[in-house]
Amino acid sequence: MNRQTHFLLLISLAALLFVSCKQVNKTVSADNTASNDTAALELKYAEGFRVTSQDNYRLVEIENPQEEEAEEKDKIYRFALVPRGSKPQGIPSDYTIIETPVKGVICMTSLQLSGFLKLRALDQIVGIASAKRLFDKELKTRLKAGKILKIGKEGNFDDEIVLASNPDAILVSLSKRGGFDKLEDSGIPLIPYMGYLETSPLAQAEWIKFIGMLTGKTAEANKIFAETEKNYLDAQALIASKKGSEPQVFYGKMHGDNWYAMGGESFIAKIIDDAGGKYFIDDDRTGGVNLDFEQVYAQGEHCDYWVIQNKGKEKQTYENLMEEDAHYGDFRAFKQKKIICCEYSHTPVSELSPMEPDIVLKDFIKVFYPDVLPDYTPKYYQLME
Repeated sequence: MNRQTHFLLLISLAALLFVSCKQVNKTVSADNTASNDTAALELKYAEGFRVTSQDNYRLVEIENPQEEEAEEKDKIYRFALVPRGSKPQGIPSDYTIIETPVKGVICMTSLQLSGFLKLRALDQIVGIASAKRLFDKELKTRLKAGKILKIGKEGNFDDEIVLASNPDAILVSLSKRGGFDKLEDSGIPLIPYMGYLETSPLAQAEWIKFIGMLTGKTAEANKIFAETEKNYLDAQALIASKKGSEPQVFYGKMHGDNWYAMGGESFIAKIIDDAGGKYFIDDDRTGGVNLDFEQVYAQGEHCDYWVIQNKGKEKQTYENLMEEDAHYGDFRAFKQKKIICCEYSHTPVSELSPMEPDIVLKDFIKVFYPDVLPDYTPKYYQLME
């Protein structure tokens, strides 16, 4: 063996040893994270889940946080989150055991993805129901590479793909039930994700702690939420002096023969109120409401702002609004070009906004009181051009 060949061989062995060490260190680090997720978890806003921490596992109860959903309010879903590979004693028999951190989860809606995205835990997502309106580059890359599988649409899930993805759990929504019977028959735990039913913006965001428990990232989830909460409360404090001069705001559009809006205790209503606006409906309804156009016109004709959510592919404009319904032009907010629009097909609102209520809040503050946040650029909701 000549000196040059010997030198090249030594270099190759050194490189191999370096890579091997990196892989071992990575494995050890992952194992340590998996076994040491013992960060304390305190809930301040969320009403859809409760956690009781035991010596070496957590008991979690999930229920519908909305009082108006009486038939579901009485049902409690119980899960025991145990460290992977452990077999704790004393777990009540009515709790479904899930080993954490989970190796793979199927998400049925884009809203369920938000916690995984904020925690950068995308390697723990193995399946999704729909790839519609995906914005995150890593998520799309993993989908294209087959690391995340599409399991089919609601009511027509592909059983073979579900089983092939080998999930530890499937996150489901109460509002979407189609085809869940087949999933239950597979023996894979179905976990109702109630974050979207929380009406408080900070309560929705606090569900990142639930995802943190599943993924072994409770400490990271606590940190992210604490920052979100601080940003939200700090933004509210900026407009404390604006009380008494709140702009009037109405919401929604015509759908068929009715105007579809959200109730006075809904997420959007509370965001508007927290941003220093006054929502046009003052009641205790948390979900969608159907109103007569005459009723909306009477309340909204003189409102300062009009909020709409556009879920079409084309951006909403004043021109195409008039094409939809000529009566829209009668509203003061239309005439003064004070329509606030959220473009679902052009912003990651479905993917991220549940975990970013502080940003949504600032979007509205920027519109209502532009002098308060002069250098801020809206992310989800902004005045329509």
